[in-house]
Amino acid sequence: MFKFSKLALAAAALIALGGQASAKDVWNMPTPYPDGNFHTVNIKTFADDVRTATNGELDIKIHSAGSLVKHPEIKNAVRKGLVPIGEFFLSRLSNENPVFGIDSIPFLATNYADAERLWNASRPLIEKQLQKQRLKVLFSVPWPPQGLYTKNEVKSLEDLKGVKMRAYNALTERLARLSGAVPTQVEVPDIPQAFATGQVDAMITSPSTGANSKAWDFVSNFVDVQAWIPKNIVVVNQKAYDKLSDSAKSAIDAAAKAAQTRGWEASQAETAAKIKILQDNGMKVSTPTAELLNGLKKAGSEMTADWAKESGADGQEILATYNK
Repeated sequence: MFKFSKLALAAAALIALGGQASAKDVWNMPTPYPDGNFHTVNIKTFADDVRTATNGELDIKIHSAGSLVKHPEIKNAVRKGLVPIGEFFLSRLSNENPVFGIDSIPFLATNYADAERLWNASRPLIEKQLQKQRLKVLFSVPWPPQGLYTKNEVKSLEDLKGVKMRAYNALTERLARLSGAVPTQVEVPDIPQAFATGQVDAMITSPSTGANSKAWDFVSNFVDVQAWIPKNIVVVNQKAYDKLSDSAKSAIDAAAKAAQTRGWEASQAETAAKIKILQDNGMKVSTPTAELLNGLKKAGSEMTADWAKESGADGQEILATYNK
C-alpha cells in the first residue's frame, strides 16, 4: 500500500497524466532519504532549476524520507503514473533484471572515474530496460564507495573467516560467503543493535552509513576497500514528460544534466567528509593490505563472471564497452 491519502493519490495521478503543463502545474516527487542527505539536497536544487527555467510552468515538489511513497514502491508509482517523477536506489531493481545491479558488483568499479565509465557503458542498456516500463532516465548520482567495518584488524581474508558479517541483499551475502564470513541480514536502522547484541561483527557499507549510524560505538576499524560505488537514479513517467511543452522538456533535461554533474561532485565531497568524521571519533581508518585486496578482488571476479552469465547479451555488451 502506498502511504498517502486518496486525495493525494488522485491529485498525483492527474498531475502525472494530465494535459499540457500550465502555469500552476505541480509534480509531486517522492525520494527515499531525509532532507539533509546529499542526494535530497541535490534533487531540491534540480527542482529549483526547473522551476526557475520554466518561470513556474513546472513546479516539482519534493517529498523526502519516503513521506509520500515508501522506497520499495517508488519505481512502480512512477511507472503507473501515480506520481510523475521519483528517485530510488538503482540496484533495488536487480531482481527484475541483472543489468540494474551492474554498479553493485564488488570490485568491478572501485573509484569515481571507473564508476563514471561504468555508468556511461551501462546507461543505454538500463534506459532500454526502463523504457519498456515507460520510464525515462533523467540522471544518476553515486553513493560513496563501500568500505569494510570491523571490530578487529583485518589484513587478509583469513581474518574474516567465520566472522558474522552484515548483508542486505543477495550480492553482499555472496561476497560475505566468498570471503569466508557468515552473512546475516540486517537493515540500516538495526545496525547498532545488531553489533551490540553480537548478531554481526563486521559490515561493508559507505562512510555515510557508518558515520550516520555512529559506527565508532561498536567497531574500531574502517578499511577503505572501495568495494563498489552504487547509485541512485531519477526517472520520470514517459507519458507525463511527453505532455510537457518543448521549453519545459528542454528545462528539465538541462537541469538533469547539471544535477548529475553536481551530484557526482557532492558524492566525492561526502566521502571525504564522512571518513573524517569516522577518524575524528577515534576509528582507525586504513587502506587495505595487498593480501586483503587481492583476496576480495578474486571474490569480485567470480561474482562478475556469474553476473555476466546471468545478464546475457546486455550484460556482456556493458562489460565489453566498459573494458575497452
